[in-house]
Amino acid sequence: MNNLTFTFSDLISGYVTSYNEDEKLIGIKTSDGREFEAKLTGNTYAKLSQNLGEDWPDRSGELHKLLVPGQMIFVYGTFFPENKVKFEVNYIVFAGDGKDQYRYADEPGWWIKQIDQIASSYCKWQFNAPTQDIDYCNYRTIINLTGGKEQEDYLQETDTISRMVYGMACAYMLTGKDLYLDAAEKGTEYLRDKMRFTDTDTGLIYWYHGQKVCSGGEEQKLLVSEFGDDYDCIPAYEQIYALAGPVQTYRITGDPQILHDAEKTVDLFDECFKDNEKGGYYSHIHAVTLSAHEASLGRNQAKKNWNSVGDHAPAYLINLWLATGEERYRTMLEDTFDTITSHFPDYEESPFVQEKFFDDWSKDQTWGWQQNRAVVGHNLKIAWNLMRFYAEMGKDKYIDIAKKIASLMPKVGYDSQRFGWYDVVERVLGKDEKYHRYAWHDRKAWWQQEQGILAYLILQGHMPDNQEYKKYAEESAAFYNAFFLDNNDGGVYFNVLANGVPYLVGTERYKGSHSMSAYHSTELCFLSTIYIDLMIKKRPLNLYFKPMPNGFKDRLLRVAPDILPKDSLYISKCEIDGKEHSDYDSKTMTVRLPEADQRLKVKVTIETK
Repeated sequence: MNNLTFTFSDLISGYVTSYNEDEKLIGIKTSDGREFEAKLTGNTYAKLSQNLGEDWPDRSGELHKLLVPGQMIFVYGTFFPENKVKFEVNYIVFAGDGKDQYRYADEPGWWIKQIDQIASSYCKWQFNAPTQDIDYCNYRTIINLTGGKEQEDYLQETDTISRMVYGMACAYMLTGKDLYLDAAEKGTEYLRDKMRFTDTDTGLIYWYHGQKVCSGGEEQKLLVSEFGDDYDCIPAYEQIYALAGPVQTYRITGDPQILHDAEKTVDLFDECFKDNEKGGYYSHIHAVTLSAHEASLGRNQAKKNWNSVGDHAPAYLINLWLATGEERYRTMLEDTFDTITSHFPDYEESPFVQEKFFDDWSKDQTWGWQQNRAVVGHNLKIAWNLMRFYAEMGKDKYIDIAKKIASLMPKVGYDSQRFGWYDVVERVLGKDEKYHRYAWHDRKAWWQQEQGILAYLILQGHMPDNQEYKKYAEESAAFYNAFFLDNNDGGVYFNVLANGVPYLVGTERYKGSHSMSAYHSTELCFLSTIYIDLMIKKRPLNLYFKPMPNGFKDRLLRVAPDILPKDSLYISKCEIDGKEHSDYDSKTMTVRLPEADQRLKVKVTIETK
């Protein structure tokens, strides 16, 4: 039984060990050290990893130069189970033009070009910009594979707008293109006008789930979530991500209205979601009473989870602290990470963290789809965010948990045959099982690849001598750039099969959905640029800002790109409206802005000491 007596196609990812040009045989070693022999055919073709906006980088005629020992390759072909199992190659993707060469890292501006292309695609799809002016009345949550969208009876979700705004703000910071700042500011204004609710009694701000726009133009506000996991509740997750785009925009502009909205939403978290007795934040509250304890919340009554605790940090809180330097947000970050390190590790039971909890932090392993399952990407996300705040606080438990996750995940959540990170798996092994079972499939989601890339890239940035971090950062980024970029229609694919082939079924064929809206792909570009350029390659980095007149307190623009090791960076140059400006402080990473009655365009060059 179960004899492999049929042909099948698959991907082998790894490193060239040998090449016999006469016999057309390639020796390949996988990430975990297994060896394969692959045979070229008369129809085999090859290309270099291809960035968005590039022409096809053909390498079919250069195999003799590129198939050298140590070269990273992706080889797709067919297994033939004959007397000796043969693998015949259909096509090859090279990560770079030589051994230890990786386009995504070696070519300055790779990720900047990618975020520019992604932002440009979403501006075109949503607004037909720059041909037409940006107007968020035209925004649609749902966008199909090629950028098409419904013209009547459509949904506008707060979080998807905010996430796209985040991407536009990041694109502006890296490129200085005014189109993207226009998209970020107009999106922020639209959120404020259409999706914000201010409680007149308390001053608290919370955000609608979104609105439905009918064929006649009528707008129907949706206070509670329409999404299945959070239906008929106000989830912390949606309130958190409502701030993602505006806060990143605030870093650029200093718009005091954004800061006010953020402050009052944080007040909402503290007064309605926070458990002051047992710690952490509840995942859902009731729309009328704003209580987490109402029986009508059903399975979400008095619950806590990864999203309600951990997502504060990457979505808005780190960026809010970077922009303001306010102690309130630093303290909130510390509390968030202390909560994660205290309650989420569960290594006596599983190599994965626990993600769902009852009121008293006991484990909830029966909730909905999650049950006793792990989301691989959430574990990885914890690692890279702990490392970011470790640079500020230096608490041993932060780095210890980050390193623990980094050591465990390749064994249980990584595809050592093909590279890339899996989705949802069972947290514990069943009887006689060696591999953690996939909850539904072995597909790979774009956002989970982001978590894997950033986890090991940021760990590598902090600990450059660790070869394991370097290895998984390189492999993860190479897989993503080889298979997730949609070079035909723009943007990135939602999911690919384990072998890298795009999965284009149902909502997973969309470029815009409840889950996808130019966020994770642009966050990846933004943070990868910061860590590769400054921490790994030691290259200068230009960042762009456009502050409002007297927007920032004391006219002090904070330009630190992320929470990086203390005293590791300095400002080597600053320009305001194209003229050199010398009033800056490298120790505090701040620029003192001149008094002005109009907006200033600031370009700051940052380097590593």
